[in-house]
Amino acid sequence: MRAPAGTNPQWTRKGERALSIVPAATRALRLLRFLAAQQGPVSAAAIARDLGLPRSSVYQLLEAMADEGFVTRLPEERRWGLGVAAFEIGSAYLRHDPLERLAGPLLTVLAEQTGATAHLGVLHGADTLYLLKEQPRYAPTLVTGVGVRLPAHLTASGRAILAQLPRAQVRALYPARTGFVDRTGRGPASPTQLRELLDVERRRGWSSEDQQVTEGFASVAAAAFDHTARPVAAIGLTVPGERPVTPAALASRVRDSAAELTRRLNGRAPG
Repeated sequence: MRAPAGTNPQWTRKGERALSIVPAATRALRLLRFLAAQQGPVSAAAIARDLGLPRSSVYQLLEAMADEGFVTRLPEERRWGLGVAAFEIGSAYLRHDPLERLAGPLLTVLAEQTGATAHLGVLHGADTLYLLKEQPRYAPTLVTGVGVRLPAHLTASGRAILAQLPRAQVRALYPARTGFVDRTGRGPASPTQLRELLDVERRRGWSSEDQQVTEGFASVAAAAFDHTARPVAAIGLTVPGERPVTPAALASRVRDSAAELTRRLNGRAPG
């Protein structure tokens, strides 16, 4: 039997249902790649125009993908952007091994040369997930162990990544005050406070926290980027608060290490 025009001639009647599903899956993937390439959220009309798809089909795809967390609707702007699930998928790929293998030697050298505890963290929803930890001998025990998750807005590693994300994505992660928790009574407590802090840290290229995670300890961190200039991880250093070293001095070291990790990932920094 001859296959319908425009279809793969290898399909038979048993594959008719698959034929109806594959185009939808392909369109959804094209839509995700399109959103990932934009500087910020875009309208459904722009998506339909640039992808050459019927607007009704685009709305159906967007609603289905929003239900699964892959896209986020910004009702006030009438635009759509990537959702948390899309970022988690990208982060999961890197967590499966390459990222840790590439970053491990950098953290070992960083801990040896600075005498501080070095971490590799990624964003997991609104949390920082720690993948690696290297510490010098006799270093104090910290809560930031491998596999530990902490609120991203309190950690230097988490904010180093958040500061490099589109504002719409940060708003989706922190839409209201109810999304803010604290551990020591310090740290941003509202979307406005977080936005102002991230603006400062984005401009200077590194993030810091002082006793926001653990009393008596401070941290600095800088982000590493992939080939699309999106932040995929952060390298951080944690030291006791009384240690006679300035955050800027430690920041110089973590920025160098994060830049090297970006190079190893064949990535590029924004701008």
